[in-house]
Amino acid sequence: MPVSVAVAAVTFDRPGELAVLLDAINKQSMPVDTICLVDSGTTPSRELALSHPKVDYVRSEANLGGAGGFALAILKAVASGADWVWIMDDDAEPGDPACLETLVREAEARGLDAVVPLVVAPGHPDKLSFFFRIDGKVTHERTEVEKAGFLPDVGHFFNGALIRSNVFFKVGVPDIRLFIRGDEVDFMIRLRKAGIRFGTVATAWITHPHAFSETKHVFGARWHVIVPDSAFKRYFYYRNRGYLIRRYRRGKSMVADVGGYLGYFLPRGDFRGLAEWFRAFSAGLRDKGFGPLEDQKF
Repeated sequence: MPVSVAVAAVTFDRPGELAVLLDAINKQSMPVDTICLVDSGTTPSRELALSHPKVDYVRSEANLGGAGGFALAILKAVASGADWVWIMDDDAEPGDPACLETLVREAEARGLDAVVPLVVAPGHPDKLSFFFRIDGKVTHERTEVEKAGFLPDVGHFFNGALIRSNVFFKVGVPDIRLFIRGDEVDFMIRLRKAGIRFGTVATAWITHPHAFSETKHVFGARWHVIVPDSAFKRYFYYRNRGYLIRRYRRGKSMVADVGGYLGYFLPRGDFRGLAEWFRAFSAGLRDKGFGPLEDQKF
């Protein structure tokens, strides 16, 4: 029986990248039924979006962040009646025209309810944009992950993730409170707790801008912290890490974060960076610091 797929995509002031993404989706060997696109940008991309076939355009005057944008797009996609939802950020691009077909085939062959492709750095085909931990060590090397073939119960959501529509009735949609950074980790934890079968396959890939510079190693290759490159991103990343540790009682993550950030900032004498981390992280631990974007202090 043929399956139906709806794309859930978000965009924010990236018309060039959005055009590339829409073209790539429409060139897939397995056609999609609809493209549910949420646009929160300061300059609407309505004309560009509607110049492409199958786009269901939703304008959001409020900036919902990645989490809120994906939540709204996913709800639209599920409401379309599609069997599967394929999630995309506007700066992602399927690696080849068979990407979606490969994901569907892998999901059905492995009995998965969610499947995630590799995320490759643009211009660096041998490097993954986001690291995996193989044999306890952090790696961005594509070949190291490809050797595994399939990595169960782990994936870099939401770029390129293909998820059965009924999964969202079991675990919900991305948490709008998280805005950006951490919403994908929260969603993955919910998948695990609900017993949803998912994983990353090395036979499909997309491109997405990398975050190489954010990964800071502490005490060797087995311990690292993430330090985003702007105050805006750092606040949400640190706060949301604290919140997720509280919400899911993640003791190991607590030890890793406290030890890791102390080990990173103190030897460098970066007391301002340490204070910035502590303020945001402790706010998340106390379930504080949430609210509209205009209320946040960076």
